[in-house]
Amino acid sequence: MRRWQGPLLKLAYRFCRDRALAEDMVQEAFLRIHRKLDRYDERSRFSSWMFTVATRVFISETRRVRPGWLFADEDSLARAAAPTKDPDSGMRDELVRRAVLALPEKYRDAVTLYYFHEQDVEQAATSLGIATGTLKSRLHRGRALLERRLAHSLGPATTPREA
Repeated sequence: MRRWQGPLLKLAYRFCRDRALAEDMVQEAFLRIHRKLDRYDERSRFSSWMFTVATRVFISETRRVRPGWLFADEDSLARAAAPTKDPDSGMRDELVRRAVLALPEKYRDAVTLYYFHEQDVEQAATSLGIATGTLKSRLHRGRALLERRLAHSLGPATTPREA
């Protein structure tokens, strides 16, 4: 548990942006991992299997507990950008974070795993229980939505690395 608590907490926090909730989610993930140990197939890496179980817990908990600030609309994003458009001010990161959190769930989950948890396409697809082609499609659509949402606040080319 000590070895994986930090990485799982980081991932959980990316899903909910609330430290206390992330800690609770990690605890629940460890419980589920322990309960499902008999289902672990030793042909795959333990860390990949564990992150898949944890990701599913995080997604499920995020669906259950929906903080209101997750659903920022374009007007609130524009208002948040109004004080400064200086990308070095930290406002850019906040706008991108809010825009990612406001994405429809299937795109948000794909973007979170691929860009913020830095999983490759295969790992992210496995964690979400979808085909790699489906993940690539969701990343493409998620980036397009982000680009449209952020274009008026930050200008063009605000999306992360290409898949």
